[in-house]
Amino acid sequence: MSESPDERFRTLPASVKLEDTIASHPAGTPADPDEGRNLDQELVIRAGG
Repeated sequence: MSESPDERFRTLPASVKLEDTIASHPAGTPADPDEGRNLDQELVIRAGG
């Protein structure tokens, strides 16, 4: 490291474009909120009828 600490901060690093700062991820299939169960059927079974 040949630069003194003061020399490193005399110039700013190269700027980054806003488009290069945005990450995108492919969307997956959302989880089933009922987890495959029939909630109406479970309600009837638990009620005894």
